[in-house]
Amino acid sequence: MVKQQNWKVQFPTVNRSFESTTGILYNSNNIDLLKKFPDKSIDLVVTSPPYDNLRTYNKNIDKIWNFDIFKQLAIQLSRVLKVGGIIVWVVGDATIDGSETGTSFRQALYFKDVCNLNIHDTMIYEKAGFSNPSSNRYHQIFEYMFIFSKGKPKTFNPIIDRKNRYSGSTSWGKNTARKVNGELSERKDRNIISDYGQRYNIWKYANGKGFGQKDDIAYQHPATFPEQLAYDHIISWSNKHDIVLDPFMGSGTTAKQCILTDRYWIGIEINVEYCEIIQKRLQKYKLFL
Repeated sequence: MVKQQNWKVQFPTVNRSFESTTGILYNSNNIDLLKKFPDKSIDLVVTSPPYDNLRTYNKNIDKIWNFDIFKQLAIQLSRVLKVGGIIVWVVGDATIDGSETGTSFRQALYFKDVCNLNIHDTMIYEKAGFSNPSSNRYHQIFEYMFIFSKGKPKTFNPIIDRKNRYSGSTSWGKNTARKVNGELSERKDRNIISDYGQRYNIWKYANGKGFGQKDDIAYQHPATFPEQLAYDHIISWSNKHDIVLDPFMGSGTTAKQCILTDRYWIGIEINVEYCEIIQKRLQKYKLFL
């Protein structure tokens, strides 16, 4: 992929918390800021929105997240996405009055029916453990990873790390033929199954402190997704020097993984304290200098 020259020029200069040659962090409301972004300017979005207000992100901010606000954001994300671009939307549901809210499904259908994006895949982020055991239902250990595409995805770099059970064999068992005398002989003209195959769409990660993040400072944010999850999606759906956006930048996980994989990144974070965490996190590794 050709390196983009002066890639930052097309994006607004207001509310930049800090920036480098590889990325921009905005301290802003994401909807208001995205309205200033040009159409079809983003290759990939990797993000995780608030889950039905399950977490209080900052006592100084009345962080209301409801479906009406979601709709405004979804329209803007769809507009700035390039044709063939991907939105990775990691989301879960709260349980209220004995029922899961179904917010994740409503959001997915809104992206499809109103924003005209394809639900390219419904993936699962399986957690290695659970934190809230239930007395009358099975333990909840997963979240959805909806993969939305604007038309046919322009990039797919499949991760080949699934150990094939039948490696060394063919896809139809042994290739045999019956001799004239009735004995079986083996032929070797069929393709042999390789040691590793393409991943399934259920991805399992260790979560929790000391597992999901390599940087302790990241845990100053109350809700992080694993670094490896961000890394795996970034390398799957984008190429080097593509522009990756996270409109809920949080602790900066997406930014860090973009830098490690040679992608440009844009983060939007409304909380100034979290912007400071992101900057300290990246400075620690001198990733953006």
